[in-house]
Amino acid sequence: MSWTPDQMAARAVHELADGMVVNLGIGLPTRIAGLLPADADVWLQSENGLLGLGPPPLDGEEDAQLINAGKETATVRAGGSLFDSTLQSRRIKLIPRIRNVLYR
Repeated sequence: MSWTPDQMAARAVHELADGMVVNLGIGLPTRIAGLLPADADVWLQSENGLLGLGPPPLDGEEDAQLINAGKETATVRAGGSLFDSTLQSRRIKLIPRIRNVLYR
C-alpha cells in the first residue's frame, strides 16, 4: 500500500518536537505547515528566506507577496522574519558547523 502525500506529511509532523528549527524543502515538505498543531513550538524555515512559516492563509486572506519556497501563499507566525535568499543559503550552510561547535 502506498502512502498519499498528506499521509507522508502527517507522519513527518510526528517527528518534530518543540524547540526545533526545521528547514522545509519544496513540494511535500510545504504541507507540514498546515498540519502542525497550533500549540507546537516548532520554527519552520522556508528555503526562500522565511523563518517562522505559519499555516496556509485562509481563503480571501492571501498575500501574493508572501510565499513559501513552493511559490504558494503563506503566513508568518508571530516573531517570524524574512530575509533574502543569499543570507538564507549562507545560514543553511552554517547550521551543521554551529551544531558541531555546540555539541562537541
